[in-house]
Order: sequence, then C-alpha cells, then structure tokens
Amino acid sequence: MVKVAISGAAGRMGQELVRTCQSTSGVEIGAASEYPGSTAIGRDSGEVAGIDATGIVIENTSDAKDFDVLIDFTRPEPAMNHLDHCLKYNKAMVIGTTGFSAEEKEKIAAAATQIPVVFAPNMSVGVNLCFKLLATAAEVLGDSVDIEIIEAHHSHKVDAPSGTALGMGEVIADALGRDLKECAVYGREGHTGERDRTTIGFSTIRAGDIVGEHTVMFASEGERIEITHKASSRATFANGAVRAAKWLAQQPAGLYTMQDVLGLNQTKD
Repeated sequence: MVKVAISGAAGRMGQELVRTCQSTSGVEIGAASEYPGSTAIGRDSGEVAGIDATGIVIENTSDAKDFDVLIDFTRPEPAMNHLDHCLKYNKAMVIGTTGFSAEEKEKIAAAATQIPVVFAPNMSVGVNLCFKLLATAAEVLGDSVDIEIIEAHHSHKVDAPSGTALGMGEVIADALGRDLKECAVYGREGHTGERDRTTIGFSTIRAGDIVGEHTVMFASEGERIEITHKASSRATFANGAVRAAKWLAQQPAGLYTMQDVLGLNQTKD
C-alpha cells in the first residue's frame, strides 16, 4: 500500500486528489496539508473534498511525515518548500506544479539525485500520448510546415503559456533540432512581417472555467494537421498523478517524467 501526501488538499486539485486516492486500489492517504493559517487546517480531508471522512486531518506540510510519496499541484514557491520537506525525510515527490524558473528547475533536478521525483508539466495520460505523437509529426514534417500551439485555461491560472504548451514546444523543438528559447514566439501584435518558418508560435486564452485545451497546428500550403487534447475534468490529472505516485514508490532516486511512468520513453535505461 502506497501512502500519499496531498499538498494543497483544500484546493480544487487537492480535493480531486483526495477523491482519487480514496477510489484507487493500492493507495491510501497518509497526509493532507495546507498553507499555515488556512481555515481547512484541522478539518477532515474527505469532508473538505465532499466525500466520506478519510480520518486524515489537514495539517501544515511541515508536520506531515507519515507518507511515501507527496503529490504537489500548488505554486512554485510552496512547491519548493515541499521539495525541501521531502528531501529532509527522504520521501518521493510527484510535481504537477508549473511556472518554475530555470533556477528552480535546477534545484528539482539536484534533489532528484537524492530522492525519486516525477516532474511533468501535465499528468494526463492523453496529453503524454500527444507528446509522443507530436515528436513523430515533427520528425516526419520537418521544416516543411509552420507550427503553432494554442492553449486555453480557466481565468484563475496564473502562468502563461501553460507548462503543457511549453512542454509540447520543447518536444517539437527537440525533434527538429531547435532550441525553443531561440525559436519561440509568444503572441503577435502590429506589423510583424512574414512568418519565419523556423519559429514555433504560442497563443494563450484565459477564460471562464476551461479545464485545459491544447492544439498544435502543423500547417503547410494546401493542408493542415492538428493534434488536440481537451480535458473536461481535473480527474484526468489526478488519475495520472496517483498512477505516477504508485509507480514512483518503487523507483530509485532519479528525475522522471510521465513518459517514464507510462513506458513511452524508450530511450531511458
């Protein structure tokens, strides 16, 4: 039985994770936490999530110790604190949070030399299958197409483009032998001139309660290929994260992605 700690347990993703853990065999909630001062502290995690009581009371993360894997879908700053907590107690960590700086990503990679870490911009099985399809499409189409990535999320999302959109761009850029930092174009305005085919464009939508939609367009003269993923429920991310936690509990220290969890990364030993 894998004991999972859920950070941000009173948030939308946290509540979904509580529900998913309760309905997944081989998993149980070992701890549930919130930020200091949260009104959810001291309440049963199941009741907060709208299900039967779990017997696990929401506490400060610093007090959580009875778990094997911590799942984090919060924000970069608290996520880094949770990473330090896992390092201190030699616990594994699944990171679904996005918006990290380059320096924070380096710290995550360094931590993974000591503990097992799954770090992925999107935990959805479908999205990670799309990553595989995108790499194949980019390799086949090469420089013969214009590539645009359009993503849409709810109005509460604070980072843009989404981590998933950037992950898609990185997969495509790697397949084409490009550096995304040099070829990405984030939005267009005014007199931009003709499009440079070696660039990868990003467009962002923030509106309403959109859970998450991503479309990658490969467009040439006469035809267009689009690969699209639409999430209608946060359950898809929670299911993937819990699946990752079960897998990670059996792994040695290292930095892993959902491609590893799903067996799609054939190049990794």
